[in-house]
Parts: sequence; C-alpha cells; structure tokens
Amino acid sequence: MYPQRISVIGTSGTGKTTLAKKIAQRLAIPHIELDALHWEPNWVEAPDCIFQERVLKAISSDRWVVDGNYSQIRNIIWVKADTIVWLNYSLSVILTRLLWRTFERSLTQKELWSGNRETLQKAFLSRDSILLWALQTYSRRRKEYPILFAQPEYSHLEVVELRSPKAANDWLGNLYG
Repeated sequence: MYPQRISVIGTSGTGKTTLAKKIAQRLAIPHIELDALHWEPNWVEAPDCIFQERVLKAISSDRWVVDGNYSQIRNIIWVKADTIVWLNYSLSVILTRLLWRTFERSLTQKELWSGNRETLQKAFLSRDSILLWALQTYSRRRKEYPILFAQPEYSHLEVVELRSPKAANDWLGNLYG
C-alpha cells in the first residue's frame, strides 16, 4: 500500500515544498503548503487558533501531502499522517539551496503567500532572516525529530529519512500511486 497522508519535514531550504508537490503529482493527491496557511499579509503570523483551524480543514480528506515544520500544529498532522518524509540534508546543501532560492525570490519579487515577498534586506540584514533561521534550527531539528518519532503517539508512522537530494529523487522515483 502506498502512502495516503504524508508530512514532508526538514530544515528551511531543504526543498520540502518542491518534493511535496512532486509527491502530490505522482500520487494524484492534494498538496498542502503550511506556509500558505500560516502567513498573513506583511509577514504577520496567523494566530494559532486560526492556523490550527485552517490546517484541520486542509487535512480533513483521506489523502494529502503536507509540507512544513510548525510545532504548534505538528500533533494535528502527525496523528493523522501515515508517513513522514524527513529531508535530513547536510547544512552545506541546505545553505546553498537557501541562498540560491533567496536570491531568486528577492530578484524576481515572486509572490509567496498572502502577497508576501522576500527581500535581500530581510534575508541578510534582519533578525527575521530565513538564513539565520535555518542556522538556528538545523541542529535542534536533527536532535528533536528522532526523539519525536519514538513517541508512542507516533508509532503508527512510517518514517522515511532522506539524507541527500539524490536519495529524495530515488525515493520519489520508486513511489507509485
């Protein structure tokens, strides 16, 4: 049986959304991007109760793939998920990807969620920098996730740990719906 409810997790910049979109396409299931449910205009975070409502509604069906790492809604998703795909890449891979993505988004002014756009100033000269966030959360996530996976409430989950982009592509290539 192939996975029906998948949560793709990993440090910012690993390519969670890209992989989740590919999984959704491969399995012909809905893709849910948590950032789109979380961010309001002007980079304002949705209140937790609103965010939780949005997530519950989004995952109310029997089949989906969701991407993101929000601890305040983790239990909501993981209890319903059957598979976790953990993109556990090296810090050098993550930072390289994040730098390229940030430059591209900043220069093209690509709209992300709720009209928000990345800027070089925010990326490099702000305490809200996505690059700084990745550096601050990288080690913590690598320690935290195995502990969470071992919790009894998550014993039903199949955990797929992918340690490189090649491993992710290989796994995706073997995924059939």
